[in-house]
Parts: sequence; C-alpha cells; structure tokens
Amino acid sequence: MPEKMVVTPTEQRINLLDLDRRDLEAFFVGLGEKPFRATQLMKWIYHERVTDFAAMTNLSKTLREQLAKCAEICLPQVALDQPSRDGSHKWLLRLDRGNSIEMVFIPETDRGTLCISSQIGCPLDCSFCATAQQ
Repeated sequence: MPEKMVVTPTEQRINLLDLDRRDLEAFFVGLGEKPFRATQLMKWIYHERVTDFAAMTNLSKTLREQLAKCAEICLPQVALDQPSRDGSHKWLLRLDRGNSIEMVFIPETDRGTLCISSQIGCPLDCSFCATAQQ
C-alpha cells in the first residue's frame, strides 16, 4: 500500500498530471480514499480524455467536489508553433507553473520522428532546441 500523502488546503492546487501512479494512489489515500481511485482517475484522463472532475461519474459527488478544491488537471499549452520549409514543426509547450519544454516533429519519407524534451533544461543541448538553454 502506498505511503499516505498529506493533503492540506493550499492556494495552489496540485496538478494531478505531475503525479505517477504511486503518488496518485498516495494522494487519494491522503484524501481518505482507497488507492484504486488513482486507476479510475487515470482512465478518465488518459482513456476518455476528460479533465473536468464533475464529468467523472464513477467518482462520488463528494470526492469530485473535494478534487475541484485541492487539485487540477493542467495540460501543456502550445505557446509557439514554428513550421519549417522542410516540413518540420517545432512547438514550444507552456507547462502549468510557467516552465516550458519543446517538441520537434521531423517528417521523413516512410515515417515521422517526434523529439520531445521531457524535462526542463534538457542536457542534450540539441542545436535546434532551446529547452537546454533554460
């Protein structure tokens, strides 16, 4: 069973996308819920693409209201789209706390390659990517 995560009301709600399954289970245990709630929530987010707690009908109304007060689901937003003459696209994605990451799509004749900078300040220092410069 996951360790109990203490959940206290704060002005800044926790972005549930920042939590892996184990942390999400601990989050729900901290709310007094069973760990299986993490799986239910993940199915809503990743299978059904639902980010509104009110629409998650297999969660109790009380839990949905509690989640709306202490948590949020913040998807990255495209801040900049830079298409290139060769068909490549570079996107700057703004994360919920003001940080940014980059993503580059490189089309090829038989496939496409997607390079995703998954961390702030990626150490690979690719010449086409500004994420490493943060």
